[in-house]
Amino acid sequence: MTSAILSIAMLGGFALLWGAWKLWKREGNSQKVWLMVAAALVLFANVAIWTVPDDKGQSLVESTDQP
Repeated sequence: MTSAILSIAMLGGFALLWGAWKLWKREGNSQKVWLMVAAALVLFANVAIWTVPDDKGQSLVESTDQP
């Protein structure tokens, strides 16, 4: 279940970046564009926190994804 949520978060981050790019092309430099980019970066950082292993080689996904 956690892997599915992380996958949806990644898709959401890419959708935010794509939407920000389209908005920038249409309206130029606006506050909405930078807020969308910031939200995408927060999503990517959260996914990285959950998936990057620590010194022992374990990540948070491995500790919570138990059958």
